[in-house]
Amino acid sequence: MSEIQVWTWGFVILTFCAYIGIAIWARAATTGEFYVAGQHVPPVLNGMATAADWMSAASFISMAGIIAFIGYDGSVYLMGWTGGYVLLALLLAPYLRKFGKFTVPDFIGDRYYSDLARVVAVICAIFVSFTYIAGQMRGVGIVFSRFLEIDVELGVILGMAIVFFYAVLGGMKGITYTQIAQFCVLIFAYLVPAIFISILITDTPIPQLGLLGNTGGEPLLTKLDNLTRELGFTPYLSGSKSMIDMTAITLALMVGTAGLPHVIIRFFTVPKVSDARISAGWALIFIALLYSTAPAVAAFARLNFIETVNGSVYEPAQAKAEEKATPDWFHNWQKTGLLHWNDKNQDGRLDYNGGEHNEVEVNRDIMVLANPEIANLPPWVIALVAAGGLAAALSTAAGLLLVISSSVSHDLAKRVLFKNLSDKKELLIARIAAIAAIMAAGYLGINPPGFVAQVVAFAFGLAAASFFPVIVLGIFTKTANSWGAICGMLGGIGFTMAYIIWFKFIEPDANTPENWLWGISPEGIGVVGMVINFALVIIVSRLTAPPPENVRDMVQMIRHPE
Repeated sequence: MSEIQVWTWGFVILTFCAYIGIAIWARAATTGEFYVAGQHVPPVLNGMATAADWMSAASFISMAGIIAFIGYDGSVYLMGWTGGYVLLALLLAPYLRKFGKFTVPDFIGDRYYSDLARVVAVICAIFVSFTYIAGQMRGVGIVFSRFLEIDVELGVILGMAIVFFYAVLGGMKGITYTQIAQFCVLIFAYLVPAIFISILITDTPIPQLGLLGNTGGEPLLTKLDNLTRELGFTPYLSGSKSMIDMTAITLALMVGTAGLPHVIIRFFTVPKVSDARISAGWALIFIALLYSTAPAVAAFARLNFIETVNGSVYEPAQAKAEEKATPDWFHNWQKTGLLHWNDKNQDGRLDYNGGEHNEVEVNRDIMVLANPEIANLPPWVIALVAAGGLAAALSTAAGLLLVISSSVSHDLAKRVLFKNLSDKKELLIARIAAIAAIMAAGYLGINPPGFVAQVVAFAFGLAAASFFPVIVLGIFTKTANSWGAICGMLGGIGFTMAYIIWFKFIEPDANTPENWLWGISPEGIGVVGMVINFALVIIVSRLTAPPPENVRDMVQMIRHPE
């Protein structure tokens, strides 16, 4: 067993034991504790848990990876996800906490006074959550496959097992305190290697400043941009996406953030409405620690990757004294199947370029995890990053599983099918639903529909097209009615799902800008679905009976939080 494996096993066992211990200590005994942690979580701790819930495998593993490879175009993820959280914190969180229910479908069912609207919301929540969770479980599998040298599929199964334990046993109470620990692990694991590499490349201990600093006598970003141009890749500082697609993806990620049920539910766990605002502010600070560091991590990783791989001799024994050999980390990651070399010209050298003769194919999701190895950092730092990636993926997966189980047990079983259901039976149904959701999530992790950040982008598009319009109109208008909400949710998510399925699964060869509607990619089409949703709610509400007086009074109450 290598030194990296020893350190990784040590960190994984230590952190997993901590998560399980917290889950046992904070196990849920009532439905209130299972769904919203009894609404007793202090704002600062809730901010940490929200940050962990929010910073998924897409944030930790995939975001910097995608920025590393597409440069400027990858800024849509930074702008969309951070901007969306501000939108959620200011526009929706305090009003939903004022409402005081357990779930997003709970709000929609009561605000739109319809069991059918509630069921449609449950279906939307399940679709969004399963799409999102596929990326998380895939991230778990990638971490395990490299650092513990096991198959991706087995890694996903191990992730399923640990999430099963603390999500099913502890519910929201166990998940909340586990996520606090996971935030500490993931943020430490992200910042430590970033600081190390920033010092090595730019002599600056602050990665954000290192990104703007010099390396080898010239600005880091200028050097990276010149390298990518010379090798035939898309220029790092200008990108290739059209303005309309950049705008659509950014907006879809923003409004999708504000419609994500597993993030919204975090604001139901604090004691008061004012605490929802305070915890949102703390969460934004905690999130900014990672998101402001990601561009630097991306630039460092891409620069190191190019300089250590391109032109290297694959067999170290065949490299002459003045030649560089392909580093050990490259051979290690080849074993995972996520990094490939095809010697097209049979010269024994790795030719990495942006043309048709490129010999190196790399999965974007490995860049953050491989970054410490590429920079030749100590084994304990490499293992720490692995533990951080697991913490990020598992924390979000747990939150998503709770959304699925609570949607089935509370919104479907308790509020629609069996209205006299006891708390004990409701809790049992919630745990059974969580088990079924974990099994389905594992399958999606083993057979994902794309790389991690891309899969998550689809989930945000679905959330933007389904939940955001009906939540906003439900809070800020008194005229939106049940039929409007039902038609809006079905129309928005139906269009968005059809568009994504068509271009990603049915006709993937046609997934090009000239075939997209108005030049908008599947990652950004949620914006169009959102507009359809808004339009249907408004039009159908005008053509059908207005909401009853008690519902209009409810809206008035929600809009004036204490």
